[in-house]
Amino acid sequence: MMKKALTAREQVNEIAAFREKTVKAAENYLIGFESIIDEILTAFLAGGHVLLIGVPGLGKTLLVKTLSHLWGLSFSRIQFTPDLLPSDITGTEILQENIDKNKRLIREFEFQKGPVFANLVLADEINRTPPKTQSALLQAMEEKEVTVGRRTLKIEEPFMVMATQNPIEMEGTYPLPEAQLDRFFISLNLQYPEHEKEKEIALISYNNQKTLDKLKTVDNAKKILKYRELIDSVMIPDSVLEKMITSVRNTRPSSGHPYAARFGEYGAGPRAAQYLVRAARARALILGETLVTEEIFEMVYYNVLRHRIILNYAALSEKISVDEYLADCLIS
Repeated sequence: MMKKALTAREQVNEIAAFREKTVKAAENYLIGFESIIDEILTAFLAGGHVLLIGVPGLGKTLLVKTLSHLWGLSFSRIQFTPDLLPSDITGTEILQENIDKNKRLIREFEFQKGPVFANLVLADEINRTPPKTQSALLQAMEEKEVTVGRRTLKIEEPFMVMATQNPIEMEGTYPLPEAQLDRFFISLNLQYPEHEKEKEIALISYNNQKTLDKLKTVDNAKKILKYRELIDSVMIPDSVLEKMITSVRNTRPSSGHPYAARFGEYGAGPRAAQYLVRAARARALILGETLVTEEIFEMVYYNVLRHRIILNYAALSEKISVDEYLADCLIS
């Protein structure tokens, strides 16, 4: 008997149910991360990458490992250090000795895949390694493939890089190049938990973190891939689209916006506008909606644009934050 194809409405409901099951299953391991999970799932559905910014001990690594288990995805972790080499990320060719069918010893190079060949790749403390090594991720993040020597290998979908960055340590760190920053779909600032949440975290048994392998997969996240085509069908009213584009343009010092002219060095480009539209549509889907509202747009506005803004010296001297800058550029 042939399986009946789901309608668009049923597919949207299935995406929303996937989100609910993920949040419910993760609550015993990830306290206070519900909104962060929504952001990551938005990027996952949209096919983008995530930059996690926060001080040590907030659970960034545990977050990524938990989601990989819940979604039934392969996971790899790359600890970025000053001596890390590009081949440590992409893989390398190794000389191997084999016996052919005539029982002769032959030597040939065999490619050993690096940790970038996984569904969820945790790039831990990505700003601790020099730009040359950071750039090893550029092709993988943009093209979903890796070129080593004369061969180019595809990375199996779904593929998401989730990079962590420590904002408080400056010595021994290397700022991410703007070209690489722009490849991150969203950036998330992880804050300290609220008082009551921190009490819950303090009482969690350490052994709880050791039982991730026993977590049951809530669903096969790979089937969500086929729903990515639904993103383009989510409607955006002209009034909301106009607000989106105007808000992006306001971030540019040349736009004539007084706040940007005073405090901005570089604003968000056209790619940011594309990502903003895609993020708003993806967020609508995981909420079970088929229409982008102003409220949904504002949910994704800061995270999509935050890492694409460079403030000038005047803003730094007056301690203007990027979020304050974006708030002023947002059309209300």
